[in-house]
Amino acid sequence: MRPLNLDEFVGQQHLVAQGKLLRQMVETGAPRSMIFWGPPGSGKTTLAQIVARSGRATSIHFSAVSSGVKELKRIIEEAQRLHRLGTPTILFVDEIHHFNKAQQDTFLPHVENGTIILIGATTENPSFELIPPLLSRCQILVLDPLSPEAIGVIIDRALQEPGRGLESMGLHIAPEAREFLIQQSQGDARIALNALEAAAALLHHKGKGKEIQLTDVQEGLQKKALPYDKSGEEHYNIVSAFIKSLRGSDPDAALYWLMRMLEAGEDPLFIARRMIIFAAEDVGNADPQALQVAVAAKDAFHFVGLPEGKIPLAQAATYLATAPKSNASYKAMLAASEDVRNKGALPVPLHLRNAPTPLMEKMGYGKGYRYAHNYPDHIVDQDHFPEALNGKKYYVPSESGYEKTIRERMRAWEETKRRISQVTDRKS
Repeated sequence: MRPLNLDEFVGQQHLVAQGKLLRQMVETGAPRSMIFWGPPGSGKTTLAQIVARSGRATSIHFSAVSSGVKELKRIIEEAQRLHRLGTPTILFVDEIHHFNKAQQDTFLPHVENGTIILIGATTENPSFELIPPLLSRCQILVLDPLSPEAIGVIIDRALQEPGRGLESMGLHIAPEAREFLIQQSQGDARIALNALEAAAALLHHKGKGKEIQLTDVQEGLQKKALPYDKSGEEHYNIVSAFIKSLRGSDPDAALYWLMRMLEAGEDPLFIARRMIIFAAEDVGNADPQALQVAVAAKDAFHFVGLPEGKIPLAQAATYLATAPKSNASYKAMLAASEDVRNKGALPVPLHLRNAPTPLMEKMGYGKGYRYAHNYPDHIVDQDHFPEALNGKKYYVPSESGYEKTIRERMRAWEETKRRISQVTDRKS
């Protein structure tokens, strides 16, 4: 059922339409080194094979999963021999992201001098998985998930195209079964074709006519694993969507992304840790209880386990999403950290130092320190910074949630300190 040329290929029109880059390379028979990056079932391997056939070159298919460095060196030696005879070698490396840095380094000189034309395929972001020197020598071609229309065409061709696919069985598919299969495929042609083939085999085995029904497709699909690689880009994309939904005060979206992670097998404690960080960074003192809720959700999951442990995680997610938000504490931390890095180890003022020995007391340690509890409202007009930073403000509470109360309290303190300072000035 795999297309043999670009005219048979369905989808990715931004690459294969007339006048587009890949079409030009195939039609001129002059492919360049390239990396196909896209989700499973989007056509990476098919396009790579079409490109390889178009070039006047020896074509070799190589899997980064099942093959090792020894085999790669043998292939490169053969490519060097052919290169001396004037014949280029197109090396297609499937799942190239499985190669480590040293293995990727092996390609560099041979891609650079034209011994091999490298065509790689990966589901992972090349920016993360491939070394920069290799990236700079390859054209990155991004494939999208196939559209529902494209999946529909692929299903129809598999059933109807003479001499290929399932046409010889004389089957057709019920409209509701076709729509369900398109929806469940999520842009992955491989899922669609495998499920269609399984449904056709089930129907043939049962001997119940020639129409594939919805139940046949459902049985053919079985339980489909969600596309989610805990070390890959989709992992970071979904985590990012979850955090941004919390920050955007959208509890419904937050729950959706939470369940996407949990259903795909993400470590629940990883999610709990992210919510604890979020509670401190993005809710902060606007709702101090948010941090307690997030920590409690982590502890509750530890105590309960799966599957019920999902419930406290969901409760925490909805609490955080609907809590008032403030990043004032986080911003204050960054500002203080910047001063520490840029201004060095400024000396502690003498009045803030302890004087546990007579010598230290004689040196002025602790002299002039004002004990706050000895003053009205426990407020004292006293510098607590190193001298170079006196008057510095890091924490500026927002008007959100409980921070509004903190803001008003701090304003009242400033007014009290101002009055104390005026009285002190008059006495002096």
